[in-house]
Amino acid sequence: MTNDSHLINLDDVIKAKAGKKAKYFPKFLINYLKKLVHQDFLNEFLKNGYTGGEFCEKTLEYLGVKVEVEGLENLPEPDGDKHYTFASNHPLGAIDGVALAGILAKKYDEKVACLVNDFLMYLKGLAPLCVPVNKTGSQSRNLPRLVNDAFNSDKEMLMFPAGSCSRKINGVIQDLPWTKTFISKSVASKRDIVPVHFIGENSKRFYRVAKLCKVLKLKFNIAMLFLPDEMYRSRGKVYRVIIGKPIPYTVFDKSRTPLEWANYVREKVYEL
Repeated sequence: MTNDSHLINLDDVIKAKAGKKAKYFPKFLINYLKKLVHQDFLNEFLKNGYTGGEFCEKTLEYLGVKVEVEGLENLPEPDGDKHYTFASNHPLGAIDGVALAGILAKKYDEKVACLVNDFLMYLKGLAPLCVPVNKTGSQSRNLPRLVNDAFNSDKEMLMFPAGSCSRKINGVIQDLPWTKTFISKSVASKRDIVPVHFIGENSKRFYRVAKLCKVLKLKFNIAMLFLPDEMYRSRGKVYRVIIGKPIPYTVFDKSRTPLEWANYVREKVYEL
């Protein structure tokens, strides 16, 4: 039975995000975007109505993607009184998030929260595992409360501290500098931090587009529009995840600033 409420309609998304300006979007551009995000291909999957961890698992199956995980023994056992922050690099921008959310949802009985771009909330099957982030919209004034509530909840936090997917920097695919929020919030909520290294990369085209956006100093991240296509291109691929040992939150003392500690964890991730 088809679950129409889970389907994506790009016309509706544009109207919701652009408001009255949506009428200025030419039809040919909307049709191009529908092909770019592979709307029909996505909806063929979304009609099944999967949610949460099952959504993540079935997404990988639908794409024929396999994820080899090393260090599963480093995942702390579920504990009603102790919760963790899982800090990962973000090489792909889509599949890596789905894969990691699925791994954690299975281990921790669906009690997972990941800060994501609010665009992803249109994927209703993924929404139960997400906390939407919109730094520029009307939601921005509520963002600090949303983040605090997530870290003070009984859910395990999945964080991509770079805030966006990796870029080619000095010829190497790597994250942009990590922000400090995951450090300060983890310390405040007494969460140990588990470093996670996801190994993979997007197409050369994606990095060319990202570089062009930087050169032109565009405010809107056009490269983000290509992420659904990058996910589509990941069909049949094999990725590798390495989970490190938890770092006690007490390590992150005042000998370094939160930003310096964020860089420290970033280095630990890439050493895995």
